[in-house]
Amino acid sequence: MKESKDLLESLGYPSSELHDLPTSTKRFPDGAQYRIEIPSVEGPVALKKALDAIDEFGLTIHRVSQGSGIMLQTDEEIEEMCRLTSERGMELSLFVGPRGTWDISPGPMTPAGKSQALRHEGTDQLVYAMEDLKRGAKLGLRGALVADEGLLYMTKKMKEAGQLPEDFVVKVSVQMGACNPVSVKIMEELGADTYNVPSSLTLAKLASIRQSIDIPIDIYIEVPDNFGGFLRYYEIPEIIRTLSPVYIKFGLKNHPDVYPSGKQWESTNISLVRERVRRASIGMEIIKRYYPEAVTSELGAEGLGIAKVRGEESVL
Repeated sequence: MKESKDLLESLGYPSSELHDLPTSTKRFPDGAQYRIEIPSVEGPVALKKALDAIDEFGLTIHRVSQGSGIMLQTDEEIEEMCRLTSERGMELSLFVGPRGTWDISPGPMTPAGKSQALRHEGTDQLVYAMEDLKRGAKLGLRGALVADEGLLYMTKKMKEAGQLPEDFVVKVSVQMGACNPVSVKIMEELGADTYNVPSSLTLAKLASIRQSIDIPIDIYIEVPDNFGGFLRYYEIPEIIRTLSPVYIKFGLKNHPDVYPSGKQWESTNISLVRERVRRASIGMEIIKRYYPEAVTSELGAEGLGIAKVRGEESVL
């Protein structure tokens, strides 16, 4: 075992979990330790209701993300979401589609095939996903979620080729599943700008990942049922201290699976997104109570994938 540990250390990785939970000295570009994300904001109507709730609770939310994908929104809907978030200096991150579970292969839906997750099967699916990214960018989008290593690598190459803007934030979905320091470091090297870790990892395991990467970590505090359905509210202060820079995400337990979403789920999505914002207010109260010195970002901060509004400037 010593030989394996020595090799990890020689390569700059921890050789065991960091049970002492060292304080992270890494920060966002503006010096902040944490930012707040509301996930599963499915479309412009839900976004408007989320913004109303954010104002009602007096919160600062840095990123909203969406799971149904660029593909299933009209140009007008994407542009409206870009405008609404850009006006506030918030990041907007939309998922790429189509993905494995929406394709014709039954593999990702089988018990043994779940490891295929939401990856893109075959070359055509990869091309479709690249086209989704380019379409979003042309409409002003500056952030997207990916769940496939090949697509992640291609986002890096697309930036180099001028097919994606350099400031486009590539957020790796929790669906990717990499969960140790070496595998997450590979995600960073492939082009990840932020990485959503599996939310069931202990603080010691998460701390070892933080030691190995520089990009922000995204983590669910309240986890949807299909990822475990657990709540980590009282751990938020330690998560911020040990994982900085970190995006604190507030999902929701006990809610229906609405993906892929659409008008048929609109009233449900409005109810769900308002409750996610309320849950975020509870989490932020815990930060104020137990870690009031923790530093957060202002809206519009450097590094946020803030959308460009068409007509105001070139979106590419």
